Amino acid sequence: QVQLVESGGGLVQAGDSLRLSCAASGRTFGQNYVGWFRQAPGKEREFVAGISRSGGRTYAESVRGRFTISRDNGKNTVDLQMNSLKPTDTAVYYCAATLAIFGLTTPSRYDYWGQGTQLIVSS
Repeated sequence: QVQLVESGGGLVQAGDSLRLSCAASGRTFGQNYVGWFRQAPGKEREFVAGISRSGGRTYAESVRGRFTISRDNGKNTVDLQMNSLKPTDTAVYYCAATLAIFGLTTPSRYDYWGQGTQLIVSS
C-alpha cells in the first residue's frame, strides 16, 4: 500500500516558476513508477511527467523543456519543478504510483493517487 500527498500548488502569474512535491508513505514506494497528471475543468486527466525507480524520465510534449521531474527514494518524494508557466497549465495536479511497466501515460494504469493540488496561472 502506498499513500501519496501532494503539496506546493497555488496562484502564480504567467512566466513564474513553482515546485510541486509528492510525499509518499509505504515500503514499496521505491519500486513504483511515479507520474504527475493534471486535470483542468471540463477536461480529462492527462499525463504530465513520469519517473522510473531508476530515474528514467518521460514528459508530455506540452511541458517538455519547462518541467522537470525528480525523485528521492531515500526521502520518498517526487518533485515537479515547473518553469515558464502558462495559463494553459492551470489544473489540479495529481501524483500517482504504479508497479506497471507499460502504458504509463494512461491514468488507469496507476494504483495509487494523491488528493491533488490546485495550480492557477494567471495571464
